[in-house]
Amino acid sequence: MSSSDRANGLTYAEAGVDIDAGNELVRRIKPHVRATRRPGADGEIGGFGGLFDLKAAGFRDPVLVAANDGVGTKLKIAIDTGLHETIGIDLVAMCVNDLVVQGAEPLFFLDYFATGKLDPSQGEAIVKGIADGCRMAGCALIGGETAEMPGLYAEKDYDLAGFAVGAAERGRLLPRPDIAAGDVLLGLASSGVHSNGYSLVRRIVDLSGAVYDAPAPFDAGRTLAEALIEPTRIYVKPLLASIRETGGIKALAHITGGGFVENIPRVLPDDLAAAIDLRGVAVPPVFGWLAKAGGVASAEMLRTFNCGIGMVIVAAEADAEAVAALLEREGETVMRLGRLMPRNGAAVVFDGELAL
Repeated sequence: MSSSDRANGLTYAEAGVDIDAGNELVRRIKPHVRATRRPGADGEIGGFGGLFDLKAAGFRDPVLVAANDGVGTKLKIAIDTGLHETIGIDLVAMCVNDLVVQGAEPLFFLDYFATGKLDPSQGEAIVKGIADGCRMAGCALIGGETAEMPGLYAEKDYDLAGFAVGAAERGRLLPRPDIAAGDVLLGLASSGVHSNGYSLVRRIVDLSGAVYDAPAPFDAGRTLAEALIEPTRIYVKPLLASIRETGGIKALAHITGGGFVENIPRVLPDDLAAAIDLRGVAVPPVFGWLAKAGGVASAEMLRTFNCGIGMVIVAAEADAEAVAALLEREGETVMRLGRLMPRNGAAVVFDGELAL
């Protein structure tokens, strides 16, 4: 065979891209995607774009709100341990929690999944997690993209990106303009590390000599991998219920990378500061272990991790009890963190110490 004959006989599969595997993945994920249908979205995946009908979703004069995010290096733990089933929940959570803090109801979601070598069973586990997250948030998975890119990603490596769109009726967006000194700060418990700070987490695991498939040093009932892969909590449905039923939520801050210090000021007027009593934070054991095993100072913990609080709520004193009661009824753990006060320097002021 001449070199020209060989060149003409090459196939896409020989170059490392398996179209049949892609088709098999689409076949496998269709029932998971179908399970996320909601008013406004009832189409099948496979077209060139996803459709959503705002009128069918019940909106009259909506403002659209969009967010996109990834999962960061938490993916590396999923890849190294083979625990792919919940990483899609993280992907959805990071996007839809950013929508609800603006008072928006998540409507639909699209994902981007890129890998070096497409494994339909692995891909199905990942997309099923995405569909699970969408159901938790009440939004429809209306489309996405799967890309097999040998040479750009190692064979078992993959990356995820998510894109969510929500809506709120005009005039009902958060934060509200009536935020004032004396307003109460409430915190909603996180499920663990969520999806931020994992470059530091992985470094601590390496330095400590801990093993992913051994019992977690802070939770003997789970392996370290299972404890660290715990998915990000999705706060959408309880928060939407509280926004609509109590009318008492003035602002929300999703506590992601940057912790309290970076995220709370994003929703405050320039003349107000958050005064937080760290003694009011119930810190999950994972954070104590990370701080001790990595020799991480409390200030660095507060700048890197959620430290047990995944969402912060601003409410008037008169409304705070009703807001907290409804959220607890919806299954959330609510902590009273402090108040807003006139700003005189830092935008977030701490009292007490974290119980690490």
